[in-house]
Amino acid sequence: MPSENERRFPKALYETGQEPDPRFSLANERTFLAWIRTGVALIAAGIAIEVFASSVHSGLRLAAAIILILAGIGAPVQAWFGWLRNERALRNSTPLPAPKLSAPLAAVVVIAGLLVLVGFFL
Repeated sequence: MPSENERRFPKALYETGQEPDPRFSLANERTFLAWIRTGVALIAAGIAIEVFASSVHSGLRLAAAIILILAGIGAPVQAWFGWLRNERALRNSTPLPAPKLSAPLAAVVVIAGLLVLVGFFL
């Protein structure tokens, strides 16, 4: 019968370091889920802009919607790789790494907002 660590995914992660305090792993999981919720919200915002913002210039509205939807697709990527990097740092008692996609994601939201704002005046 396989041990607990042999059944956990990703296997390579659980073969390194020591088990961290469960509270830290659970906090890491909550952060993962927050990134997933952010992705869903960004996709919903992109769809809502395209469907309901009829007073915004159509080209800029579509650009903003596409940007938000693409950012929503990118958020789960940040969720997975961020969770993996954080969990590895916790297991190896090293400092937690900074999220790599948070600044680009913030920039995308600003750009989409500016497109919608400009689109109101065209």
